[in-house]
Amino acid sequence: MKVTIVGAGNVGASCADVISYRGIASEVVLLDIKEGFAEGKAMDIMQCATNTGFNTQLTGVTNDYSKTANSDVVVITSGIPRKPGMTREELIGINAGIVKSVTENILAHSPNTIIVVVSNPMDTMTYLALKSTGLPKNRIIGMGGALDSSRFKYYLSKALDKPANDVSAMVIGGHGDTTMIPLTRLASYNGIPVSEFLSQEELDKVAADTMVGGATLTGLLGTSAWYAPGASVAYLVDSILNNQKKMIACSVFLEGEYGQSDICIGVPCIIGKNGIEEIVDITLNDAEKGLFSKSADAVRSMNDALKSVLA
Repeated sequence: MKVTIVGAGNVGASCADVISYRGIASEVVLLDIKEGFAEGKAMDIMQCATNTGFNTQLTGVTNDYSKTANSDVVVITSGIPRKPGMTREELIGINAGIVKSVTENILAHSPNTIIVVVSNPMDTMTYLALKSTGLPKNRIIGMGGALDSSRFKYYLSKALDKPANDVSAMVIGGHGDTTMIPLTRLASYNGIPVSEFLSQEELDKVAADTMVGGATLTGLLGTSAWYAPGASVAYLVDSILNNQKKMIACSVFLEGEYGQSDICIGVPCIIGKNGIEEIVDITLNDAEKGLFSKSADAVRSMNDALKSVLA
């Protein structure tokens, strides 16, 4: 199985590292426009092989899309990252042109690939990739919910003082500081609702911390986070390549599901060898439906901004 990662920055390189270390793919190509950058990252990771025991073949290339041919999955991380005080939405104008160009180059060499979009603003870039390529919606996946859900589980585990791997929780909605919806009502600790252990005030704080989880890290690091995003991408790619059919919140094109149409936004999906195998329709209460509708309005507004940029 072959995976291409476009963009050898922190997120792309971390993703390549996790995929290689865990043996998720037999071949990984790391591509970047900066001369020698992807080659250096790939060499550095490959020099870990004898110490960590992986056998994945990782290659770095400078803007040579012919080396990406016949990729089963392509991950797009390219674009500028957020800086402190910058919203994901402010990246639209710069990253739209990059994502559009990348998808065209990728499909010229891997016409049957599944594309995973990570570049921000992720929901809008996923929408752009879908509309500009005309691919079926199961083959264009926005990776945001896997990351947001992992952060949600982290904050829940901190509040519970229990291992994060014993927590089940999901974030839906737009991948933005004000648009994501941590589903505290459905979160559980070893099958028991977390509301049995945490007060509403504590749950509200967990939700609020989750929503600004990315911005918190950007403030601390001076740039976007990369370890958790890279691992979240690898988790999604693993479910595709190995047909694991995991339920993961992903940004996917809706056609009436959850009362929304002509929009890419995060909802629970079954992820397997065909990409989006199924959109899972969970029952939201009235408050959650209201939040989802507001989130969709905000994402649609960003899509409108995208259209004016491309006009």
